[in-house]
Amino acid sequence: MDTEGTQHDAPHTRTDHPVPRPTAPPVPSVPPAPRVPPVPPTPPAAPGDGTFLRWLRTPRRAAAPGIWTYGHVPRPEESPDRVPTRQLVTGALISFLCGWLLWSLLWNGYLGPYWLYPLLLLTPDSWRAAGGDKMIFVWVTYLYYALFLALLVLVFGRLGRWAELGRRCLGPVLRRARAHRPDAVPEPQEDRAQWPALRAGGAPDAADKLTAESLAGRMNDVDVARIERAWHSVCSGNNSLASFTDTVLRHGAAACAHPSGRRDLPARTAHHDLLAHQVRIGTATDHPRNPHQHRGTGFALDPALLGTSLLAVGPPGCGKTTRVVRPVVESLCLQALAGRSAVVAVGAAGSALGPDDAFDVIVRIGAPEPDCDLDLYGGTTDPDEAAGILAEALVGDLAATQSGGDSRRAATALGQLLGPFRAAHGRFPSVPELRELLDGSDTALAALRTALKTTESHAQLRELDARARQSGRPGDIGDLLADRVALLDRPAFAPYFRPEGGVRQLSLRALDRPLRVRIDLPERGHAEASRILARLVLAQFTECAAARGDRSLFACLVLDDAAHTVTAESLRGLQRLRAANAGVLMTLRSLDDIPETLRSALLGAVGCRMAFAGVTTWDGARFAEVWGKEWVETRDVTDRQIIAEGAAMKAFHLFRHLVTGKAVTAKAVTVRTVERERWSASDLANSVPPGHGVVSVTSVRGEHAPPVLVDLRG
Repeated sequence: MDTEGTQHDAPHTRTDHPVPRPTAPPVPSVPPAPRVPPVPPTPPAAPGDGTFLRWLRTPRRAAAPGIWTYGHVPRPEESPDRVPTRQLVTGALISFLCGWLLWSLLWNGYLGPYWLYPLLLLTPDSWRAAGGDKMIFVWVTYLYYALFLALLVLVFGRLGRWAELGRRCLGPVLRRARAHRPDAVPEPQEDRAQWPALRAGGAPDAADKLTAESLAGRMNDVDVARIERAWHSVCSGNNSLASFTDTVLRHGAAACAHPSGRRDLPARTAHHDLLAHQVRIGTATDHPRNPHQHRGTGFALDPALLGTSLLAVGPPGCGKTTRVVRPVVESLCLQALAGRSAVVAVGAAGSALGPDDAFDVIVRIGAPEPDCDLDLYGGTTDPDEAAGILAEALVGDLAATQSGGDSRRAATALGQLLGPFRAAHGRFPSVPELRELLDGSDTALAALRTALKTTESHAQLRELDARARQSGRPGDIGDLLADRVALLDRPAFAPYFRPEGGVRQLSLRALDRPLRVRIDLPERGHAEASRILARLVLAQFTECAAARGDRSLFACLVLDDAAHTVTAESLRGLQRLRAANAGVLMTLRSLDDIPETLRSALLGAVGCRMAFAGVTTWDGARFAEVWGKEWVETRDVTDRQIIAEGAAMKAFHLFRHLVTGKAVTAKAVTVRTVERERWSASDLANSVPPGHGVVSVTSVRGEHAPPVLVDLRG
């Protein structure tokens, strides 16, 4: 079966020297598929406190998008007539003092013996007479006192709403206590540690094996998610039940392993729930502008939300990378180990996107001795497709600000060179060769023309002649393309972007495999080249993710600092990703880093938006516009001066004015329902505390949550 640990390397990669990475051994161009992969070492046993079993058995209730569902208890519905807790406490205290005062007066006889008349009427006189059974009278008297005291508690407790105060203050504590009792576990048929889905699906032997593994502490959350993924593959008919059962019986918790053999990341920095596919990034504050169901709950992201793409905007140091990007990358890497996702993380060299051991492939562009190279043409063999992707990377940022940066003209010019070169040499040109052709070098063009005549490619000759005629004319796009390609034709990049081979090349057409990739860009000293490469990766990702035949894996591109990468074409690609089970997470220091004509379109193209503390008012105005308005109830209080009538009333008003220094007024309260911005530009710029962010999310199913103020420090 295809989940039995067979090699998942990209089919569109070329290799002469294998990449040293913590995955499988190096593979040739046609990788073999071993029947049984080597079993990785079993992780250490779980502690005896039952942490793993408690995690596995904890219920995950359906909730609004963005809510951390692990152990989530929905908040009770908010009633418009709900009395504030402070008022409840005050009323309960006053009623208790009044009841205690009345009881003290009655007990000490300050109100007379009248309250004892029912006791005297209902008991015989012989009990109180000399020689009578006075002990019975004493016990009856105590019972009467208790009944009278209970009546006082009932009356004053009802007046002070003690029951409602107890439900509000003690109810959550009691529910949490019941949930954490040692015996508070589901019934065996509902216990996830017993793998009921496998038993119901006809695999009881595999269920028994996995149950023994989980109870013995030899299983972790990645194993559970990975095996459940394999079981879903069996249920969908992609794999056989017999093969799944045989694999589980032989390997136990290590069955259906990731091609790297890894079953966990070396170190985790965030809270993950792989059963719900969530990563917790913070806690929604108890803020009056937050939706009622989100207040005080954990806030989390998952592929259903990232599938609509996420944009995070905030100044440097606000926590975009450490509090959002790093946890999301870590979560996607864990889900890749479980066979559920593929992740490509792009950032500057040295950025905290994750340790090297967390990735299968690391492309360090600009390193002296590259372990892996990036395919400049996206692994395609179509010259027109390669020309479109490369044109988007080279001049896509100029299309909205400069007429010479027209991507369509650039794609046409590149296609007139890439097609003939591939027809003549069987590959696309390297960066130095492409630069010479774009410069219009007579030697390079003549050599290419001679090679085409040898292959009798007449159609490609016409393409090359058309490019030669346009070369050197005023306004020719080739000059601009040559200048941009020259940024990549530097000594530091000499070992890279070589289609002729030598170093294994990464192609994003491998997104149908659970791949974990990190690309380090050389921003120091090569800032413009890094932007070109970031646009190249974004263009390749949007093209390859949408063209996948198997979209069962969630593919995500993480762009840490996406400045100068957003173009009109990339926005169209973002909108196609939602239907392709893919998404992009990008961060910006400010919306000023993208062309003004694309700012509103970018906020409209993504489904999840984050504004961190410290954004400017003009950035906040864009978020306020896209988040819209809501109907709220406002109370206007007006002081109206009272006009006195009569000499006595005027004298009283004059005396009061002399004492208080204020005129005698009466307050008039007006209640209105008006439209108000959910978060105004001023609120976003001045009212968001440090370490917080305002987040709105939308799922691929269309569910959405309004902006929520989230504390990202927890």
